[in-house]
Amino acid sequence: MTSLEHKAKELLALHRPGDPVVLPTVWDAWSANLAVGAGFAALTMGSHPVADSVGRADGEGMSFDELLARVRQVTGAVEVPVSVDIESGYGLEPAQLIEGLLGAGAVGLNIEDTVHSEGGRLRGAEEHADFVGGLRQFADAAGVHVVVNARTDLFLRKVGEEADRMDRAIERLRLAADAGADVLYPVGRHDDADMRRLTRELPLPVNAIGLPAEADKVLFADQGVARISFGPYLQFALAAEANQLLARWR
Repeated sequence: MTSLEHKAKELLALHRPGDPVVLPTVWDAWSANLAVGAGFAALTMGSHPVADSVGRADGEGMSFDELLARVRQVTGAVEVPVSVDIESGYGLEPAQLIEGLLGAGAVGLNIEDTVHSEGGRLRGAEEHADFVGGLRQFADAAGVHVVVNARTDLFLRKVGEEADRMDRAIERLRLAADAGADVLYPVGRHDDADMRRLTRELPLPVNAIGLPAEADKVLFADQGVARISFGPYLQFALAAEANQLLARWR
């Protein structure tokens, strides 16, 4: 586990509020090599683009084994740390998830609170924190400080009243922090005031989602963000460019 532990520490150290690490969201060995060749020091694998690449739907339309097969291809192709979006856990226990990820060479994970295997229900705040705690427990037992990025979908799904949604999201993510998360991910597009409040009031580095062709790294840095990822938007942007090239040949 020595090499994996080194990569996990390297990944965690990249998370600096105000000097955000950009983790290009990749889906296969080709896209991973493309990003590393462009100079990026770590990568994340997104569930949506990975599912697309194997002909499955996002929302746990692929199996965990199918995801791990892709992870092995990526970690076998690049030397940089790799984090993996494991959605809500594919109906598996934290021990199974940690064992699978470490066996595939990953050193970080995203875990969300939408439970796809149970009709898309939202985990309770304490329930989600307990799941995060289980992931931390089994990673520590394996001897690797897997970087846990705890995500909430409250904003993305517009759960509950807008008036107190920010308060509820902050409380939910604070519980995840207390349970052992390393990074907090209030997924969604936030205006400047809301993002500044999130980075100010949350106790850990904050992950923001960026649009590769539109978002501004300098603005995210000024807002106090520590990590930027692209979700499916890098894949979408490359698809748009490819369509323009292919259109010349129709």
